[in-house]
Amino acid sequence: MLTYANQILHWDTRLCIRINRYSHNGRIAQFFKVISRLGDGWFWYAMLLVVAVTYGKSALIPLLTTALISLVGLIIYKLLKLKTVRPRPYQVHQVIVLGERPLDMFSFPSGHTLQAVLFTTILGSYYPPLLWVMLPFVLCVALSRMVLGLHYPTDVVVGAMIGYLLASCAPLLASFLLSVL
Repeated sequence: MLTYANQILHWDTRLCIRINRYSHNGRIAQFFKVISRLGDGWFWYAMLLVVAVTYGKSALIPLLTTALISLVGLIIYKLLKLKTVRPRPYQVHQVIVLGERPLDMFSFPSGHTLQAVLFTTILGSYYPPLLWVMLPFVLCVALSRMVLGLHYPTDVVVGAMIGYLLASCAPLLASFLLSVL
């Protein structure tokens, strides 16, 4: 079992270094910096506003569901960061270039990816036309975290899995909200 874990860590580091090499190109680095900053929440706030303006009162349950599940995701993300205390790649490997300042100290899991997958899954299930914008953005957010030297691939994959699992609870929460509102 230990050998298997070491192989995963070795793969994780090698892939992280390989992806981070793209940050040496100024245009690529700048593109992913912008994506990462939009992924801090600005893009998602804009999507919530677009939904609210476009769909009006009928969007109340989807928006409330998204916000509540996002809050749960934030709590889970914060707890995991404090429990795992995994250093960020640029802190451990000198060859990794830090492309953007981190929002917190630790690497695992990727909160940007968690929230991106969560928002895309929930809002996309209610409003499929938005997927044309959200799916490319969520992929760019996930990639940006590695290009910028902030996360290992496993941080991103686990963040995506948590986001998707939480989003899968949206129909249950929406049903509950409909019954109480």
